[in-house]
Amino acid sequence: MEFVDAHHDDILKTYEDLHELAEASWQEEKTSRYLKEKLSDAGYQIQTFEGHFGFVAEFNRNSADVIALRADMDALVQEVEGVVKPNHSCGHDAHSTMVLFAALSLIKQPMKHTIRFIFQPAEETAEGALKMIEEQALKDVVFLGGIHLRPSMEIPLGKAAPVISHGSTTSIKGWIEGVPSHAARPEKGNNPLDAAAAMIQALKQIRLDVPDAYSVKITELHGGEASNSIPSKARFTLDLRARSNETMTQLIGETNHVMTKVAELTKTDITSSAAEFSPAAVKHALAIDLATIAISATLGRENVISECTSPGAEDFHFYALKHPSVASTMIGLGCNLLPGLHHPNMHFNKEALMDGTKILIQLLLEADQQNWLERR
Repeated sequence: MEFVDAHHDDILKTYEDLHELAEASWQEEKTSRYLKEKLSDAGYQIQTFEGHFGFVAEFNRNSADVIALRADMDALVQEVEGVVKPNHSCGHDAHSTMVLFAALSLIKQPMKHTIRFIFQPAEETAEGALKMIEEQALKDVVFLGGIHLRPSMEIPLGKAAPVISHGSTTSIKGWIEGVPSHAARPEKGNNPLDAAAAMIQALKQIRLDVPDAYSVKITELHGGEASNSIPSKARFTLDLRARSNETMTQLIGETNHVMTKVAELTKTDITSSAAEFSPAAVKHALAIDLATIAISATLGRENVISECTSPGAEDFHFYALKHPSVASTMIGLGCNLLPGLHHPNMHFNKEALMDGTKILIQLLLEADQQNWLERR
């Protein structure tokens, strides 16, 4: 598309700017300001919110129906060359860049529908989408699109998928409380680490009668500070994964059952709570069709990958979970991303930013041609 080609260097410069700004979840102040200034200068009406840096940019408010794109802004906090800091290893800087330039292009287009761009905080903590839903960012939205860079082993450079089938993930954090004692007199105590070992083995025995994949495993365990003392408590984190929301519900139930039984058998107290839940993708046929058309028009039909199945999670799917009437999909963009998402040295072919921006522009143009009133 002419707009993207003409702004090639601006797109690359914007990406580099956002990459350097990298801010942790809920701390996206400079990133948000940078994006808001560009959108406001272009003529967008900006809506901000109290308590966080997420915002909405909108134009053509004459239509009751809204078609929208969403971008995430936060960076992952991780160790990079010995320093723990915010680092854009999940591509949110790229997503914000592509959505920004789609917005800058489309404000020059006559559109039938209200066009909205949702810039969301805190995707990495799986909290940002819920906050934007709470802020009514999806009010009157009939179509919502998103985009995510994909590792090279999932989608090759020059290709894209109209839907990413993320699974569901849940973290369960908890404590096991036993009875402390001297290590020379273990019979006087009740070691919570023994209970943790029993719990780990019991979790491995969970079997669900479901067709899709799932897993539950311990990812953190800490108890005790001295080699000669049995601790009173142990802290643990469990990671649960499932290909569907229904399977995740069953898996959480079985995991809670295991913890209850282990507590009874070991005579310890086990308390826990779920954290960082992300739902699995719920595929919407019309949204996928529109994304397929947009990719085909941009890259050619031969470069459409029908579906990208990812073992990861993405809080974008909260929008569909909480608003099932909204036609939504997340596009997977091939970009020769290596070594992988969340790797501190993640890199990709930045020319793919042009592909992604063009696809998003075409996606909203396709959505704008739909008669959403008839589909309600």
